[in-house]
Amino acid sequence: MCGIFAAMTSKGLAPGLCEAALKSLHHRGPDGANSWTSSNGKWVLGHTRLSIIGLNNGEQPMASPDGAIHSVVNGEFYGYRDIRDKLRNEGYRFATDSDSEIVLHLYHQQGMQAAAKLRGEFAVIIADEREQMMIAIRDRFGIKPLYYAAINGNVYFASEIKALLALGVPAKWDLEGATGGLGRSHESTEFAGVYAIPQGSYAVAKDGVVRIYTYWDWEIPTVAQMREDTRSEQEVVEEFRAALKDSVQQRLVADVEVASYLSGGIDSCAVLGLAQQCMDKPIRAFTLTFDNPLFDEAAIAEATAKHVGASYHPIAITGRDIADAYADAIWHSETQMFNGHGVAKFLLSQAVEKAGIKVVFTGEGADEMLGGYPFFRTDAVNNNPDLSDSEKAAFLDEMFGSNEATRSFVMPALAKGDEMQAIQRRLGWSPATLNVAMVMKNSASGFLTDEVYAQMQGRFSVATGLDRLPIAQRVTGRDHLNQSLYIYAKTVLPNFILNYLGDRMEMAHSIEGRVPFLDHKLAEVAARIPVNMKVKGIREKHVLREAAKDVLLPEVYNRQKHPFTTPPSRDKHDPMLAFYHDTFASQAAKDQPIYNMDKANQALANLFNCPDEKRIAVEAGLQRIASVIIMQDRFAMT
Repeated sequence: MCGIFAAMTSKGLAPGLCEAALKSLHHRGPDGANSWTSSNGKWVLGHTRLSIIGLNNGEQPMASPDGAIHSVVNGEFYGYRDIRDKLRNEGYRFATDSDSEIVLHLYHQQGMQAAAKLRGEFAVIIADEREQMMIAIRDRFGIKPLYYAAINGNVYFASEIKALLALGVPAKWDLEGATGGLGRSHESTEFAGVYAIPQGSYAVAKDGVVRIYTYWDWEIPTVAQMREDTRSEQEVVEEFRAALKDSVQQRLVADVEVASYLSGGIDSCAVLGLAQQCMDKPIRAFTLTFDNPLFDEAAIAEATAKHVGASYHPIAITGRDIADAYADAIWHSETQMFNGHGVAKFLLSQAVEKAGIKVVFTGEGADEMLGGYPFFRTDAVNNNPDLSDSEKAAFLDEMFGSNEATRSFVMPALAKGDEMQAIQRRLGWSPATLNVAMVMKNSASGFLTDEVYAQMQGRFSVATGLDRLPIAQRVTGRDHLNQSLYIYAKTVLPNFILNYLGDRMEMAHSIEGRVPFLDHKLAEVAARIPVNMKVKGIREKHVLREAAKDVLLPEVYNRQKHPFTTPPSRDKHDPMLAFYHDTFASQAAKDQPIYNMDKANQALANLFNCPDEKRIAVEAGLQRIASVIIMQDRFAMT
């Protein structure tokens, strides 16, 4: 796990910029920092290292034997030993024990077909002086971040946007990215001229131009193809379990201790249980705890750890902790947050780093593969031909009642307006998934300045995001649940879930998160699972419950999904209220061009006039505004 960057310039970097970029990524790689500059001084690769595999060697950038190709890698390649052995048998020599070295030789042997041979969570940059081009590869689900900017004939790549800024890319607001919210395009960011390399893609930079190519996509069978599936439920479960177990086992490979994040949910409990079966000593499991019982999962997490033979380590956080760490978490995430859950993950990673851990399992991805969130289940129920209207209504009422903590923003009322109609025209229906995105976008639009609101009229960022996806090839003809899963995996998952609930909050404290559910081999198995084994009635992730039943407590096996969130402000003495007031009164609040602070302050004054159960949704808007103010300040945005 590391931080990486590259510059492909016409005149070379100005003095000090390479060092500034290395410094900006120090948190991603505190174990070492190195760079390579081409003989003409125009190309640069940079790398900050977190040593996980090959502790005594494996420094980067790496070079081919003839010195014509250089590479930097962030992340891990699973199954690298088999690839390395095969390459050795074909005459390639390895100078290190690092998994990262396979990229150089695979690229030399197979060119860009090498991307399809890589398995894991990774971002790669290759500088090929023979072909006078740079190539940047991102893993199949965007677990590891990778951004680029092309300015005045120069091209820059980096793990984080702050490194691009350190290399000289200007920090300017992209209004569509900043106002688009959850459903924005999978390539856009909140920084003008800065783009994310899409997941499952590689970028080729040559002569100052960047072109994007796809090497993998998540292919879900059509409804007609699904009908041809003759497997029994037991066969489906056994295949899924085998793939999940293999994914977990692959991610136990490390030269350092591998720990686990643990909540009370089925995802992390299943991963911990399966991992513990492969170990002869207890895995350290770390759990966030809250003083609000509606949000606290400590008891069930502790019981799970005991059940599977792991050791339990609670990490208590308070509203004061979240308020104090909020600005730092935003700096690391480089995007807006709508709940304190990202900050909580930031604090969890901080505590885990202090415990001497470098690598953890995480449970992200199961909800996106198997329909875990309430809005996915809403789409599944509404599209289930075996249910009557009254049965559908009863299921949805039951689901609404069981999500007291978060239903105000995961099961909101239907959004209205021209953009929702535009979405329906593109898909032929209105997914509950995108309804959540639209409700959040619409609620935030009421706080926009008049100038920004006028500019955004008629610009449908969520619908435009759909236009940048291969809807006809990958969405049309699929069951509604699978359509929602694909769209979410291409937008919200890489832009937000894997950012401020994943890599950024982990790597803020030099923690590598390993994500078994987003192994592409497991995802290909999940794509073929019948819809009624993903969501059975309103019981989400049915196949996972059955596949991991032997490691799950009965109360976990039978538990409904509860999205991970932090509690809303309790009263006017809550530390988050002081955070809002201080942030909204800052100079950066006056300088930021997006939100009308008079409206924001009025909403803050009225926060406790809304019902308790809706406060978490109201605060989502306040936290987006606070995020923009912090970004304005920390990145000196213009």
